Amino acid sequence: MTKSLLIVESPAKAKTIKRYLGDDFEVIASVGHIKDLPKNELGVDIADGFKPNYVTIQGKGKILANIKKMAKLVDTVYLAPDPDREGEAIAWHIAEEIGVFKGKAPKTYRVLINEITKKGVTEAVANPTEINRGRFESQQARRILDRLVGYQISPLLWDKVRRGLSAGRVQSVACRLVVDREREIQRFETMEYWTVKAKLAAAVEPKFWATLHFIDGKKAEIANEGEATAIVTSSKEGSWAVDEVVKRERKREPAAPFTTSKLQQEAARRLRFSAKLTMSVAQRLYEGIELGAEGAVGLISYMRTDSVRVSDDAIAACREYVEKQYGADALPKTPRVFKTKKGAQDAHEAIRPTNVALAPDDLKAHLSAEQYKLYKLIWQRFVASQMRPALFDQTRIDITNGHFTYRALGSILKYQGYQSVYAEVQGEDEEAKEEETLPDVKKGDVLKLQKLLPEQHFTQPPPRFTEATLVKELEERGIGRPSTYAAIISVIQEKGYAEKLKNRFHPTELGSIVTDLLVENFPRILDAEFTARMETDLDQIEEGTLKWVDLLQRFHKPFSETLEKARTGMRNLKREETPTDLDCKRCGAKMVIKWGRNGSFLACSAYPECKQSQEYRRDDDGNIIPVDEVVETRGTCLKCGQPLVVKTGRFGRFLACSGYPDCKHTEPLTLGVKCPKEDCEGELVEKRSKRGKTFYGCNKYPGCDYATWNRPLDVKCPTCQVANLEESSKRSATRWLCPNCGHDQPPADEAEALVHA
Repeated sequence: MTKSLLIVESPAKAKTIKRYLGDDFEVIASVGHIKDLPKNELGVDIADGFKPNYVTIQGKGKILANIKKMAKLVDTVYLAPDPDREGEAIAWHIAEEIGVFKGKAPKTYRVLINEITKKGVTEAVANPTEINRGRFESQQARRILDRLVGYQISPLLWDKVRRGLSAGRVQSVACRLVVDREREIQRFETMEYWTVKAKLAAAVEPKFWATLHFIDGKKAEIANEGEATAIVTSSKEGSWAVDEVVKRERKREPAAPFTTSKLQQEAARRLRFSAKLTMSVAQRLYEGIELGAEGAVGLISYMRTDSVRVSDDAIAACREYVEKQYGADALPKTPRVFKTKKGAQDAHEAIRPTNVALAPDDLKAHLSAEQYKLYKLIWQRFVASQMRPALFDQTRIDITNGHFTYRALGSILKYQGYQSVYAEVQGEDEEAKEEETLPDVKKGDVLKLQKLLPEQHFTQPPPRFTEATLVKELEERGIGRPSTYAAIISVIQEKGYAEKLKNRFHPTELGSIVTDLLVENFPRILDAEFTARMETDLDQIEEGTLKWVDLLQRFHKPFSETLEKARTGMRNLKREETPTDLDCKRCGAKMVIKWGRNGSFLACSAYPECKQSQEYRRDDDGNIIPVDEVVETRGTCLKCGQPLVVKTGRFGRFLACSGYPDCKHTEPLTLGVKCPKEDCEGELVEKRSKRGKTFYGCNKYPGCDYATWNRPLDVKCPTCQVANLEESSKRSATRWLCPNCGHDQPPADEAEALVHA
């Protein structure tokens, strides 16, 4: 027994690390978590101090057996899953299984690898530590909290609304943000206002625009066209003179290197990446990319962090690179150090390239398009962070015209500084400030009026969330943690609570109804401040200042009381019928609004004698308008060439020929997921077996016979990056599984995004 065993959670990472450690080490992967709470039951003994009942995850038996076998053949075991709470839980469970806590295992250490480079790996192995009990207990407390909420509230929604719905301690709060923003928009009352702009000419070029800023020394507020017209008339009659010229040099400092949330926000703004895609691509960059003869190299530091701290070695390397590539003048006199915000865990460095000398364009041939774009963004932000600020000459000119003061703003870029590498982009919901080049004038100069332009405006409601702004909102409110945002955003879409239209989140009818029910019956759980305080409590468990059982006891007593009230007091949408004045087309009885698996619909009050039903919509005044068919076209009919329309039947949505009943051709509606079989260009569709059981197969059948019982997701496996994850549901439990490598994770609706990817 001479070799050492190092265990990571990812096969890709294992391959890269093995090359750095050589023949003295065996490196194997656990492929994510090996143990979890059981799928088909609560799995928590509340009476026995919230004792969790961990079981081996389905499909992980062989992996666990191999880990135990390998551990018996070596002198030393190094547990090296990711350096965060999820990684700590994986390490803890492996340690339990190989007998560490019973004194039956070889020497066992915890290794925290922040960057997968030769230096990062060898230094981590040379300086091992012990498993952090506080970090593990913090993860365990979060897992149990999410199980208590998800497994006890979700069945209520199944009973009162429809099966398959879910509630989550963090997911439901994120959904509430989207719903509340939509209602804020609906309540918003638009107000009219006007501005007046003057185009002026001085003795020197260029001509420029100035906007009315003050009237008799007070801020200009123009309510209507009449007031604007009066100002224009009066201004035309007056003379124009420069009252004040203010010039100052303004510095714009570079931003800090990326944290997880800032990377997700910038990737959404600049690259149009979803948070999920950003984290998936970043994972691959962290674990290692094949660089030809060099083999696999980890290109970025650990990508789950809320810290802007950077190591002294990385700063020194960056400054050396900047001096070499851009000259000594591009460097500030002293290294720039950024301060991490209060409340951040600061466990890891900011996201940065592991070797700043590996410029993006030098690696382009080895990276996919998505990897290249994201690496370039991370690299540019890091390099720019150690460069001199950009310098601007900013000018403000105030012009008097009788009672009116007009103002012009302009700026000239004097020195690019860091912006030669990385220039900020305007936020999607930020109003761009118009600044132009102004003439060189001084106080007292007389100006000539070229044009006066009154403009009508209307106040705008707050914008709907984009991925970037929703991540920002979650971060600012302290909801969730950086590693969870991507899964939170994904799950509220996958469960049908919100949908993204033109890059903006809109709540669905289902999302609004579920949110209202939860807010009414579980106001504490749906409170953003309460959720944020819970994150602080979890941090205290990790720090050792709060016991995890105390947190759960404090939470569970009021929660259980609220749960009991909700079981009897929550509205039952399945049984509700809202009367309308509409008559049934078949029997003449009044129609009622009912709730079904596809949302609300009109149904005959004489059911079951009359089974007439139809969809409806509401006009701007809230009146009910029956809709005989909501027409959505998808391609053309293979038999007659007429458009195919989307229809809804008892087994869900499908495509039917618009020429029905003359043409009765139908087709399954694809899931938007490509068939995983090589050389197959088909897409997966929902089908039903002879016994009525739903399965998923290729639409190129019989040419392609691919089929699976689990619903395929449009999500690549974060571990092997080969297959798409599949959703497996049994009773009240749902898992995301990889059919290729066995990767297994709970979705974020059940737990608060335990996506260890």
